[in-house]
Amino acid sequence: MAITDRKRNRRRSPRIFGIASRFLLLIAAGLLAMSYLSVLVNPVKAWFLTIFGLLFVPFFLLNLFLLVWALVRRSRAFAIPLIALLPSLWFLGGFVRFGGDETETDDGGISMMSYNVGRFSPQPRRGIPTRSACLDSVASYIMSGDMDIICLQEFYVPYPETVKQEIERHFHGYEPVYYMYSSEMGMYGNVILSRLPVMGKGAVEFDESSNLAIYADILTSEGIRRIYNCHLESYSLSFTALVKSLRRDYHSAIQETGRKMRASITRRPAQVARVLEDIARSPVPSMVCGDLNDSPVSYTYYHLQRGRRDSFRDAGRGMGASYSILWPLLRIDYIFYPGDMRASEHRTVRKHWSDHYPIITRIHFNK
Repeated sequence: MAITDRKRNRRRSPRIFGIASRFLLLIAAGLLAMSYLSVLVNPVKAWFLTIFGLLFVPFFLLNLFLLVWALVRRSRAFAIPLIALLPSLWFLGGFVRFGGDETETDDGGISMMSYNVGRFSPQPRRGIPTRSACLDSVASYIMSGDMDIICLQEFYVPYPETVKQEIERHFHGYEPVYYMYSSEMGMYGNVILSRLPVMGKGAVEFDESSNLAIYADILTSEGIRRIYNCHLESYSLSFTALVKSLRRDYHSAIQETGRKMRASITRRPAQVARVLEDIARSPVPSMVCGDLNDSPVSYTYYHLQRGRRDSFRDAGRGMGASYSILWPLLRIDYIFYPGDMRASEHRTVRKHWSDHYPIITRIHFNK
């Protein structure tokens, strides 16, 4: 009698294990599918889907691991993670590239940088004790690159009357276009610096936000191009402050973090719409760059990149992540341009003067 019971238990155990493993595979596949949905669904209607998009990379790796595990076990359930992973073949190109397209050009092209400088926050551990010292370091690096066009977000100066003076002192030879907000701590905003002639300029302000987009009409060898320098709604989260808050009051910290994330996520679609409306009114072809605070698997990326090319997808190599915290999961800084242009180079430079890394590209006109 005891021997019969043991045999029954052995038959039940594999069956229970098989059901549990399939359930796990389905959950993992569902999480990855939710990240795909974040591209299509307006976050105003389902803000939480953006979180799934931000977690695309770990969800992808989880399904890849489960696919290998199922194949090793020779389980027919390998089809679940395999089907879930198929759409990711397109999305992965927004995060990692193993070889950009080689573009042969006769002209030197336009060299361009986009960089969120993080208000030049001091970096004591890196020997940069003040904002002024950080600005000096960033400016020295930028000037050494001899860029044609530079787009900066969260540019900071302490006093309103010194904005133009500071820009001209640190970036001699560039024509500046800027829009700054005033706060108790000083002035901050977006700046475009150009060595090419600037034919026009403007700003796109967002409701109930200190974020914005500015633009400059730049005269190139192939006519005027409008360049939008965007800084979309950020999460306003400090990881250091979050860890401290979690230690003090876990529940309050979670609630406050959720509130901030929801506010940020639901504001960005309206900001994207404002930029796209302005682009639609532009009399010349437009380029879009800056800190979008969203990943390549997002509603924001899908709409701003649609109809334009992505410099990283064209010419990037390796990991494209531009946000130093949680690297290499987050790529949130971009340079997009019309289809009559191609990038021959894209670099993400791991400099630590900000929580963002500068991205650099060289763009050419198709002949």
